[in-house]
Amino acid sequence: MTDTPNITDDHFREIDETLLFPKQHSTHRPKVLLLYGSLRDRSFSRLMTQEAARILHRLGAETQTFDPSGLPLPDDQDASHPKVQELRDLVSWSEGMVWCSPERHGAMTAIMKAQIDWIPLSLGAVRPTQGKTLAVMQVNGGSQSFNVVNQLRILGRWMRLITIPNQSSTPKAFLEFDSQDRMKPSPNYDRMVDVMEELVKFTLLTRDQSNYLVDRYSERKETGADLIKRVNSGS
Repeated sequence: MTDTPNITDDHFREIDETLLFPKQHSTHRPKVLLLYGSLRDRSFSRLMTQEAARILHRLGAETQTFDPSGLPLPDDQDASHPKVQELRDLVSWSEGMVWCSPERHGAMTAIMKAQIDWIPLSLGAVRPTQGKTLAVMQVNGGSQSFNVVNQLRILGRWMRLITIPNQSSTPKAFLEFDSQDRMKPSPNYDRMVDVMEELVKFTLLTRDQSNYLVDRYSERKETGADLIKRVNSGS
């Protein structure tokens, strides 16, 4: 059962539990970036991320929220655009992320997708999202739906994020916030708290060994330069 002639032994690694369970742990506050998917004056996805940020602070996290206003469409400007650089710097800074989008025409908004599309899969040979944690949420104008959170999960997997099991989908979001733009007590609020609690737990659990968790045999066979050459080459 151990006959594996196709394995390149120089790049094969046994599981190293000292890397998987390090004795030394980071003590700084977990760093979480929040993205939302609407530019309306009263954006419920923005209000939801603000509520989530408050919970994250109570749980000991440090948060940054990206304002997508002024972010160009992907490929309409180059990556030197100030809003693109701001977004990419925040992604590099973060150890976990929250993505929250309204549902529009049965899908996430273009505003949400544009932000994700501006996050590169790699910068040189470094993947800025790989191994970080992700929580997904959506708000709905009507009845409850899971289209957006399902799509965000697909994108999270593609970006090699550790997407937590829990998620939040809030129906009739216009009924969930009071005149002061604070979310009312409800099972939907409680679910959002659950998601933030789980995100912080997963971030604390994985951030010190995230590089090891996503270290892969196939990629060890290629150097960073070889990987870039292969990706940029034709079929």
